[in-house]
Amino acid sequence: MRFAAAGRIRLLDSPARWYPESENGDRVMIEDTITNIEARIKAADAINEDRRQELLQLLATLKSEVAKLSKTDGDQAQSIAGFTELSTHEATRARKNPELLDLSLKGLTSSVAEFEQSHPQLVQLVNAISNTLASLGI
Repeated sequence: MRFAAAGRIRLLDSPARWYPESENGDRVMIEDTITNIEARIKAADAINEDRRQELLQLLATLKSEVAKLSKTDGDQAQSIAGFTELSTHEATRARKNPELLDLSLKGLTSSVAEFEQSHPQLVQLVNAISNTLASLGI
């Protein structure tokens, strides 16, 4: 959720972080979101090292793909990053809730559905992340 004030915005789930209300601000928010996801994956005890490296590599690629998308559709790029963060949270939390994991993964998949033709690599990448996170929830 975004909160606007005096030409700046802040994600409500990111305390004390204000971003300029601009295209560059969208990119910075997305980078911060993906950095938070990376930190969560690195800190998750339940992920084996091979899976951890796989997810971190997928996230590095996602960062690049979402940065490209943010130049033309910043809101959708933020949605993709946000659903990736939410899905990662649900897949790595100590007390897993399969229903919430399923809902977050559906949201992640839905966030890229309209880009099947224009950004097929992004769709494939998000599907790979979704499948990897789903397998963590087992």
